Amino acid sequence: MQAIFETLFDLVYLSTVLVLGITMIREGRGERQYLLYGIMAVTLGCGDAFHLVPRAAALCTGGLAAYTAVLGIGKMITSITMTVFYLLLYGVWRARYRISGKRMLTAAVFGLAVVRIVLCLLPNNAWTSAAPPLSWGIYRNIPFALLGLLIVILFFRSAKETGDRPFRLLWLTVVLSFACYIPVVLFSETVPAVGALMIPKTCAYVWTDAIGYRAMKAELRNSLHE
Repeated sequence: MQAIFETLFDLVYLSTVLVLGITMIREGRGERQYLLYGIMAVTLGCGDAFHLVPRAAALCTGGLAAYTAVLGIGKMITSITMTVFYLLLYGVWRARYRISGKRMLTAAVFGLAVVRIVLCLLPNNAWTSAAPPLSWGIYRNIPFALLGLLIVILFFRSAKETGDRPFRLLWLTVVLSFACYIPVVLFSETVPAVGALMIPKTCAYVWTDAIGYRAMKAELRNSLHE
């Protein structure tokens, strides 16, 4: 039952984010924010596929233990592409609210992303091990959590200050994704049931992508009536 549910859920998830992303790239009429948003969604889908596809194969065949190394490498790739996802979301923020300058802020965002990616690439993570060290799971997620916090603050403040109704809850989708992700990092090895939080975490990412898609569609409709 788990194999069937997870496989169907992951298939729907990957298909949804990829379709949303490709649609935004194709129909965004050259708007930088929607081009970035589309690339962001495609990056998320492609990156997660490196972990979710092998996991579905493992559940439907020999079990997770037989795919330990492949799943570990997939997790590493997913961790990196999730970081790129937030870099692109930062670009969306700058494009949507016409932000210029802010060199220190940009340096902080890219600095946290680089530190996160470097930490993910270090062999200390033991990605292909059946029991990777929890300590490194924490280390590599500290800059990631700080990056997410910055994104939350930026979108919360900008949407409120400009009265940007379509993006008013984007900050919440990021908060929800981290609220579900952090317990998984900390406790999934000792309390496997905590892993179920990846479902609402995934839904939060779909919500993030849907916000951009709906905003684009609304602006396209408005332009046709002008």
